[in-house]
Amino acid sequence: MNLFTLFLSAMLINNVVLTKFLGMCPFMGVSTKLENAIGMGIAVIFVIFGASVLSWVLYYSVLVPLKLEYMELICFILLIAAFVQFVEMFIKKTSPTLYKQLGIYLPLITTNCVVLYVAMDNITQHYNLIETIVNSIAVPAGFMLMLCIFATIRERLSGNDVPKAFKGNPIAFVVAAIMAIAFSALAGLV
Repeated sequence: MNLFTLFLSAMLINNVVLTKFLGMCPFMGVSTKLENAIGMGIAVIFVIFGASVLSWVLYYSVLVPLKLEYMELICFILLIAAFVQFVEMFIKKTSPTLYKQLGIYLPLITTNCVVLYVAMDNITQHYNLIETIVNSIAVPAGFMLMLCIFATIRERLSGNDVPKAFKGNPIAFVVAAIMAIAFSALAGLV
């Protein structure tokens, strides 16, 4: 039950986009089409899961035994950058159309603060490996869910009559704020 609570909490209640406003660059940039949002969401799930688990293993099997815990930030950043490069090469090789659609936002996963946040949060919360795996799947799944919901709303907005002053990003920020308010109602659930 504890793992289910952790999953639900990380995915919906403490969603990184709506409660901590992390990962806003890809959230705003890739959410214009649902297919791009799904592609980016899958890439983010893969990167966060892989980088977080590898970071946890690196921390507890190398840094702690060598008493180099103070090096965690630098080590995690290097690990994440290498892992994102691997994912970028993989997507370029397997799906060139998705690679072109994601454009600059794919390399931006490296600097996406959500990836580093999850890796660091797993350590600071003292999660064991199973809890790390659950958290490392739930957080990016929540990111992908919000990205897909947001992309669907933005697609509908693009076909509607929106006042000129609100066209594009202004109306997108208003929608994101309304989504944050709506999902804050789940705060007392767990």
